[in-house]
Amino acid sequence: MAENSTTTSDTGSAPEGPEQDVEDLKAADAGDLHRAVREAGEDELARPGVSLFFSALAAGLAITASLVAEGALHAALPDTPWRELVVSLGYPAGFLVVILGRMQLFTESTISAMLPLVTKPSLWALRRTLRLWGIVLGANLLGTALTAAAIAGGVLGGAELREAMIAVSMRITELGAWATFVNAIPAGFMIAILAWSLPNARGEAFMVIFAVTYVVAIGGFSHSIVGSDEAFLLLFTGHVDLVRTFAGLLLPAIAGNLVGGAGVFALLAHAQVRGEMRQKDQ
Repeated sequence: MAENSTTTSDTGSAPEGPEQDVEDLKAADAGDLHRAVREAGEDELARPGVSLFFSALAAGLAITASLVAEGALHAALPDTPWRELVVSLGYPAGFLVVILGRMQLFTESTISAMLPLVTKPSLWALRRTLRLWGIVLGANLLGTALTAAAIAGGVLGGAELREAMIAVSMRITELGAWATFVNAIPAGFMIAILAWSLPNARGEAFMVIFAVTYVVAIGGFSHSIVGSDEAFLLLFTGHVDLVRTFAGLLLPAIAGNLVGGAGVFALLAHAQVRGEMRQKDQ
């Protein structure tokens, strides 16, 4: 046993003891994070369509926990200036369930699917990226539509909770289509930051998810999937019509999230390590 230990040390393998503890405390640099997120994206692009669909459908159903938690807090609190800050504490609930449960969420995939494409551009990568986004977005929206229909029909939650969730959802009607688009860009950017940060979060994933999504909530930024839950609930309860639901609420939020996540953060994340990657290739 002693001889094997000496041999391992001589061959330069991973350090043990105090040296290993120091290595464990080091945060991954930008290049390591880029590689981790890119490889996760490559795995997602290679997944069978049916696997993506059911994972994304589960995410669409589970993200409703955000609306339910916000509605429950809204119903329990008095109408005061600080109520929205406390109600927003419920917003991270759905994200915690979805992300820690490793389900497919559209706004997370804006960066993970983009990094393989911008690192090695190809027609195959473009087709795979569009395929991933199409399947995940469609299944996410189907999931939120089903849960919104269940809430509107009285199947999920009581009347008081339903009215509170409708009141919470009405906030998204305060913005027009263009304002919703602009408002969705920071949300896409923030969720992309979340996806970028998680490989470095280690045992703090819960707090990272909670902090980032709480900022999205108190900032009033438009998230396409949580917003679709709210939009479908308003549609099924007669507060908005079909045209407003899609043209005024859903499509602008989706486009804004894509710009913020895939268009801004993914390109910035790649740009900061592109020079180092070229040096390594040379």
